[in-house]
Amino acid sequence: MECLIISDSHGSEQELEEVIERHRSSVDAIFHCGDSELKQSSSILRHTYPVQGNVDIPGEFPEDRTEEVKGIRVYITHGHLYNIKMTHVPLSYRAEEKGARMACFGHSHVPTAFEENGVIFVNPGSLLQPRSRPDQTYAIASFDTNGGAEIRFLERKSGEELRDLYQSFPKQ
Repeated sequence: MECLIISDSHGSEQELEEVIERHRSSVDAIFHCGDSELKQSSSILRHTYPVQGNVDIPGEFPEDRTEEVKGIRVYITHGHLYNIKMTHVPLSYRAEEKGARMACFGHSHVPTAFEENGVIFVNPGSLLQPRSRPDQTYAIASFDTNGGAEIRFLERKSGEELRDLYQSFPKQ
């Protein structure tokens, strides 16, 4: 299973559309982790599973969602409701409650991937307003048939992989 993970595009319709079109035919799912600042009716989001961010129009999207793609359960949220800038513990508990193998979130604009208690956590960074590094980023998660995963982070403009952010997680 392969999925595109995007977050914090903050109204950048052209840039968001470019990234989605670059990968749409090669991924099984596209997750937008909030702060798109677009309406649910936006044609750009028609192929995505979006969630509500703290600057999105209230009630436009669900605050979180759980999707199963090719046998992999994915929990998607923005992260602001779980205080992710301070701790990942509440988000970790929620992902475990949902039975997720992967939890996707945004809000901090900082690209990261880590594993805790068998759940892979991915923050793709921001398509428009990066923090902690200059790159505008998004992520691709690839799962093998055993449940192991690779998380690749890519630079928005070029689509080139940022190898220093790459993470690999064997099935536990």
